[in-house]
Amino acid sequence: MTDGRLDGRSVLALVTNYGVEQDELLVPLRKLRNDGADVSVAAGSTDSVQTLQGAKDLGEHVDPDVSFEALGAAPHDLLLIPGGTLNADHLRLQTAAVDTVKAFAASGRPVAAICHGPWALVEADVVRGRTLTSYPSLRTDITNAGAAAWVDEPVVVDRAGGYPLITSRTPKDLDDFVAAICEQLTHS
Repeated sequence: MTDGRLDGRSVLALVTNYGVEQDELLVPLRKLRNDGADVSVAAGSTDSVQTLQGAKDLGEHVDPDVSFEALGAAPHDLLLIPGGTLNADHLRLQTAAVDTVKAFAASGRPVAAICHGPWALVEADVVRGRTLTSYPSLRTDITNAGAAAWVDEPVVVDRAGGYPLITSRTPKDLDDFVAAICEQLTHS
């Protein structure tokens, strides 16, 4: 991989079929694919994913590649967890999705979550001792789950807890978030 190319790298995005914040899925997905990464989208079912803009306006549809239940042990290099309040709230109730988060963390592979996406990290119990950020309303949930610190920064990269963890607050931080993901994939 040279010149920022991500050829040979694979990313798995976890979303539900309704409510993922459009830009938090599509901006990273398109940038990573344009840079040569293979990005798969996993959802609750293989039905079309309805994205939302601002948690209320209908956005684009995205066709998932696989359902949570059919994921198996696919060897992806990084796990991407977009936000969207509805998406994140429902994602953390999906046992197969939470198990995927746990498996990535346990294997030492990087996890990147933005906005409300860290709710899945809390549910998977993989934030203990970590420093991260999120949408501000998750601060209490994250600190109650044992995080070392919640910080109000555009992007936080914590490499100290067994797996690289990249987090961001909102769609306004997507440039920093995607840059940190690309940096991680380039150097891992």
